[in-house]
Amino acid sequence: MAEISDYIHNPLWDTFCAYLEKNYRVKPALAFSKCSWEPGWNIRFQKGGRSLCTVYPRENTFAVMVVIGRKEKERFEAALPSFRPEIQQIYRDTQEGNGQKWLMIELENHDVLYEDVKRMLEIRASGKVRLSSAPE
Repeated sequence: MAEISDYIHNPLWDTFCAYLEKNYRVKPALAFSKCSWEPGWNIRFQKGGRSLCTVYPRENTFAVMVVIGRKEKERFEAALPSFRPEIQQIYRDTQEGNGQKWLMIELENHDVLYEDVKRMLEIRASGKVRLSSAPE
């Protein structure tokens, strides 16, 4: 994980991992994917055997993939107007397959989308919806 942190070279990465460990008690699991969409190493965070999110490390940045499935769709769409316009656009632009949308959000250093990603994970993990994007 130290090598991945060095490669990403983005303080938000360490903040994100600490947030996931503290709030969801999840540990990162390194995996190699041959998927044609995003082949290579990724870091998966699972809670109770269910995927919370998958992170794709990139040099100086990382992307977080959050799946909005059938269980979360209604709650997420009800909260969607409270998300930043960038997240709303990503959601609209992402095609649905098997009742799911696989949202890929690129996070850079001190990214304003970070709070929205955290809210998406809340919906994914527990179904709770925090309508405000104000920092905790």
